[in-house]
Amino acid sequence: MNCQAGSDGAGNADVWRRSGSAHGRRNGTLTGAPSISIVDDDPAVLNATRRLLRLRGFSVSSFSSAEEFLASPQAETTQCVITDVRMSGMSGVDLQARLLDQRHDLPFIFLTAFPDDATRRRALAAGAVAFLAKPFDGQTLIESVREALARK
Repeated sequence: MNCQAGSDGAGNADVWRRSGSAHGRRNGTLTGAPSISIVDDDPAVLNATRRLLRLRGFSVSSFSSAEEFLASPQAETTQCVITDVRMSGMSGVDLQARLLDQRHDLPFIFLTAFPDDATRRRALAAGAVAFLAKPFDGQTLIESVREALARK
């Protein structure tokens, strides 16, 4: 697996993305209103991320825990999951593993205030599109979402 570390355009170096082609992208734009699920136990991050994505035309569902997401209908219909790494209860990485075990190969974008190499490697090896350190640049998140949807 190839990973690329780099700046997010705002000078932040804690942006990690899997390298690969962006299949299905149409001139860098999205069609329709793709369904995105956000899972984060920090209400401020959850609300800000939801607002950002809705302003960009995405259909967004938000959940304060991995367990809440798994119990929802969106666990079957979402096209991309944006999740915190460390949460009370199930972690974002464990959520990704659970969905993979259930044969739900969804694109994941991880957000974390505690970036560590072992967790980053585990998430990216399991197919995560991006691993972003908080605070993250909004445009970097939008680009990561577009990349995730292009892979689906």
